Amino acid sequence: MIRVVIADDHPVVRAGVRALLDAEADIDVVGEAATPDEAVALADELAPELVLMDLQFGDRAAGADATRRVRALAAPSYVLVLTNYDTDGDILGAVEAGASGYLLKDAPPHELLAGVRAAASGQSALAPSIAGRLLARLREPRVTLSVREIEVLRLVARGASNADVARRLHITDATVKSHLAHVFSKLGVSSRTAAVSAARALGILR
Repeated sequence: MIRVVIADDHPVVRAGVRALLDAEADIDVVGEAATPDEAVALADELAPELVLMDLQFGDRAAGADATRRVRALAAPSYVLVLTNYDTDGDILGAVEAGASGYLLKDAPPHELLAGVRAAASGQSALAPSIAGRLLARLREPRVTLSVREIEVLRLVARGASNADVARRLHITDATVKSHLAHVFSKLGVSSRTAAVSAARALGILR
């Protein structure tokens, strides 16, 4: 039996996913979480085979961090990301955090069920469009930012100052400036605004 925890801040989404999974004889939804902290707590308490994790909770893109925390537990569950977001930054952040798979919420039911079964057994479960984009990243030379550079730029896009970014990420102002310098160089820009605009055009940021 595959025991699953659903982590999503929308009750209607949780109810729909639960109804789909509960109809399967080999899948048992053992818990629901509306926040990242609840997801980690339930994963720790129940040790399910799989946590279905959204990336966005309210105005916080906290799913990747929650994924990292779940994977760091003493008895870590596998994590399958189920989200609306498919930018390169979101995908890379989730994979780097330890997610076994990445599906979009508009995936057909058979694809979601196959993804749940694959991810729960430790196999990769990527939506075809996501797999294609990751393969393209490997085959084609293109701008690639590190996970930390994307985190810095994402906060900058929300209007955070260097000091705000440093405080949020627990790094120094000098480190923030260094990351931004690397970002500017990679994107071929000379300002924060241009960097954000270029990253969005390339699909690195939402």
